[in-house]
Amino acid sequence: MTLTVERAGLDLADPKAYADDRRFHESLALLRRESPVHWVDAPGYTPFWAITKNEDVLEIERNHQIFLNAPRPLLGTAEFDELNRQRAEQGIALRTLIHMDDPDHRVIRAIGADWFRPRAMRALEPRIKELAKRYVDRMVDLGGECDFAQEVAVHFPLYVILSLLGLPESDFGRMLKLTQELFGGDDDEFQRGATNEEKLQVLLDFFAYFQELTEARRKNPTDDLASAIANARVDGEPLNDFDTASYYVIVATAGHDTTSATISGGLRALIEHPDQLGRLRDKPELMPFAVDEMIRWVTPVKEFMRTANRDYELRGVTIREGDAVLLSYPSANRDEDVFDDPFRFDVGRDPNKHLAFGFGVHYCLGAALARMEIRAFFEELLPRLRSIEIAGTPEGIATTFVGGLKRLPIRYSIA
Repeated sequence: MTLTVERAGLDLADPKAYADDRRFHESLALLRRESPVHWVDAPGYTPFWAITKNEDVLEIERNHQIFLNAPRPLLGTAEFDELNRQRAEQGIALRTLIHMDDPDHRVIRAIGADWFRPRAMRALEPRIKELAKRYVDRMVDLGGECDFAQEVAVHFPLYVILSLLGLPESDFGRMLKLTQELFGGDDDEFQRGATNEEKLQVLLDFFAYFQELTEARRKNPTDDLASAIANARVDGEPLNDFDTASYYVIVATAGHDTTSATISGGLRALIEHPDQLGRLRDKPELMPFAVDEMIRWVTPVKEFMRTANRDYELRGVTIREGDAVLLSYPSANRDEDVFDDPFRFDVGRDPNKHLAFGFGVHYCLGAALARMEIRAFFEELLPRLRSIEIAGTPEGIATTFVGGLKRLPIRYSIA
C-alpha cells in the first residue's frame, strides 16, 4: 500500500505505529518533506496540527507564552480528554509540571530543582555507580541470556529515582507495576484495562500511595526529595494533596521509563552497529557523545501537545487560536536539515542538537540525572563485555507518549 501524507499523519495517533520503527520513521520523513505543518483528523481524537521539523518544534517551544501546555499537554482520545476535563473540574486530575504554564510552572518546578543540580548529582553518583554494577552483575547471574529490557533495564533507573525520592526498596515492585500501567495504557500487555476509567484508576492508585508518603514525611521529615516535596510551601501554604502527589508521579515515572527505554534502545543500537560498539570500547572518552546519541536515537518521549492562545502563522499555515499542535520529538531528532545522515547511529556525533529533553522553560528537569545513569551503566558494562548478540525479536511498546523496547532478548558473555 502506497504511503500517503494523510496515512502518515494518522500514524501519529496510532499507538501501534510507534512500536514499529521502520513504518513510523517512514511516515515522519514523508511529513517533513511534504507537509511539515500537517492537520491530523484521526478517528476518536480531537484534531491537531502535527509539527515534524526540528526548527518548528524549537519555534513553538520558544513561544511558550503563545503555545500553552494547558489544557491538553498530551495526546489522548477525545473521550479521554473529556474525562480529564471533568476530573480537573472535580479537583482530582493529575497536574504535573507538564500540565502547567507560568507562573505556576516556574514556582512548582523550583521545588525540586536543587535536587537535580550538579552538586546533588555529584552526591548521587556513587549510588548510581553502585546500582550500575549491581545490574551488570545481575546479567552475569542470569547466565548469559536474558530479556534485557524486562530483567535489567527497567530496574536500574527505577532504583536510582526511587532512591533519590527516599522510598524503601520493598515498594519498588509496586512502583514498577504502576509505572508500566501508566505509560503502557495503550499496550495490550501492560495496560490494566481497556476503558478510560480503568486507566485513570492507575493514577488514583499512585495518588493513594503518595498521599500516605506525604503524611509520613510531614510528620517525620527526612533528607530526601520526597520530604522536599511534602514540605514545600508556595505563598506560605503547603501544596494541596493532588499537586503534591502529581509532583511525585512525574519524578517517579518520567525519571524511570525514559531512561530505561534509552538504555535498552542504546544497547540494541550498539549490538546492531558493531563498528560503533568497537569504536566506543576502543575510545571510552567518546562516552558522553555516545550517551547523547543513544538519547537522540531512541527519543523516549514521543510527543507533547500545546494549544495556541492566539492565531499564529508557521510555514505559511495559520494555526488558529484554540488549535492544538503535536510536537513530534522523534521526527525533530531525525531532521535531515539539522543532523548529518540522521539515520546513522554515530557514537561520536558532534554536534548533536537533539530535542529529546525538550527546550526552553519546559526543558527536562532530570536531564543531567538521565545522562549520568546511562553513562554509568555503559561504563560498567562495556569493559566487562566479551560478546553480545540479539537472541530473538525485539518488541516495542504501543504508546503515543513515552516508551521504547518492551522486549530485548540477548545472548552475551560478561566478565
